[in-house]
Order: sequence, then C-alpha cells, then structure tokens
Amino acid sequence: MDVGPRRVDVTGEAAELLRRLTADHGPLMFHQSGGCCDGSAPMCYPQGQFLTGASDVHLGDLEIGLDRPVPVWMGKAQFAYWEHTHLTIDVVAGRGAGFSLESPHGVRFLTRSRVFTDEEHAALVAVSDGAGNAV
Repeated sequence: MDVGPRRVDVTGEAAELLRRLTADHGPLMFHQSGGCCDGSAPMCYPQGQFLTGASDVHLGDLEIGLDRPVPVWMGKAQFAYWEHTHLTIDVVAGRGAGFSLESPHGVRFLTRSRVFTDEEHAALVAVSDGAGNAV
C-alpha cells in the first residue's frame, strides 16, 4: 500500500541509536528545536518529558523496528518555515549543547533536509489535519 510522502524519516544509524536509547530510557519522542541550546537540532526525550500542545505540530512517527514508533514534533511557528521540507534524522560523532538523550554517548542527532517536490507537498497537504499534523 502506498502511503505517500512522509514529512520525517530516520537513517539506519539513528534508528539503531534510538533502539539502544529506548532500552535505557523507555519510549522516546523528538521535538525539533527552534534554536535554543543546540541550534535547530532534533532533541530526543523520554516520551512525555517534553510536553506538546496546540502550539506544536506532529510531523509523523519514526518506525525503528520496535513495538512503538518514535513521534516527531515541531513548534507551529517553526513549521511555518519548514512545511515544504522533508526531514531526515541522522546521527554524527560529536557532542551537542542540548539536553537530548544521546549527549552522554559522544554523538548528536541532526536533521538533514530537502525541499519537497510540488507533488509531494500537495499530497501531504491533502492528508493533513489543516494544521500540518500527520494523520
């Protein structure tokens, strides 16, 4: 079944790290930082530790080979700038300056991006809830 384009994906290396972090911390979530602490890095938290609400957009869920996917969120104001962009969460060597769970492991998550094609963007808008949230 073709589910169409996704707003967010994960590399194999980042998925492996997420599986290890899940074993240590339980279910996880991401919130794409809007500039605090570590620039605009994806921040990984135990699920529910970072509270989301009406000012956040659910970009989608990362399937990492566990029973539970990892939800990815972004602030609505930041989404207004990034809504035409596909994001891929990756991991690289080096420490970030934030509070993300991977920090003690000598690596940091980062977001790689590309602009959606017109067709991809139209397909995403057609299946969103009007506020950009994945449905």
